[in-house]
Amino acid sequence: MIDQQPEVVLDDSRDPIVVVDGLHIVYRVYGAGGNKGSAASALMRVVRREGRPQMKEVHAVRGVSFIAYRGDAIGIIGTNGSGKSTLLKAIAGLLPPARGGVYTDGQPSLLGVNAALMKDLSGSRNIVLGCLAMGLDMEETKKRYDQIVKFADLKPGFIDYPMNTYSSGMGARLRFAIAAARTHDVMLIDEALATGDAKFKRRSKAKIEELRKDAGAVFLVAHNLDVIEETCNRVIWLDDGRIRMDGDPQSVIKSYTEASGK
Repeated sequence: MIDQQPEVVLDDSRDPIVVVDGLHIVYRVYGAGGNKGSAASALMRVVRREGRPQMKEVHAVRGVSFIAYRGDAIGIIGTNGSGKSTLLKAIAGLLPPARGGVYTDGQPSLLGVNAALMKDLSGSRNIVLGCLAMGLDMEETKKRYDQIVKFADLKPGFIDYPMNTYSSGMGARLRFAIAAARTHDVMLIDEALATGDAKFKRRSKAKIEELRKDAGAVFLVAHNLDVIEETCNRVIWLDDGRIRMDGDPQSVIKSYTEASGK
């Protein structure tokens, strides 16, 4: 158990863009206690008011504090269940804090593996809808369309196929290509690069570098530590919802791999 969080020190020479201050995120999960059975039997118990559901609290993020500065590309690492994706969702404003807070200078944009695109629509149509949802007008969307298609590097003709025919890798590439078509104040990437091949990861790294220069900050969650080390200038290691280490990529990743045996 980690009781002490790393001390947060403000760098007066840099411009803060995200401040996470004593953040706690708690999920409340309802279940049927010790009762087991099918969904149908559970529904009947609810209807009959039998076996009142019990609530369980899951403390996913525990007192996390740090400051991200303009130009930062921050990797978030940790084992499954350490709170990485929960932290990104909290920064994006999708999860309310139980205690503490998140303050951002600008609008965070979360790009996840399960980012919402319309699976029954073609990739082409999703590009248009995705760009409009990000605030681009039709003229800007048309200008960026060919660039998005080229970056996604789909199989010939697939841009006109419904997205439910895409592989997971193709869908992830298209989502990243759409999200990277505009400048973001804070870009949050959750495992979006995990299914890409080496060529796509090189292009993604170059695009993230470009976004860092033109925008605010980039946060990246990925199990592939090589991607984190090559892409980020800083790494935060989460363990059981707490920050165990925050620093330069090589030092943090080395300590993490030694501790976790990865």
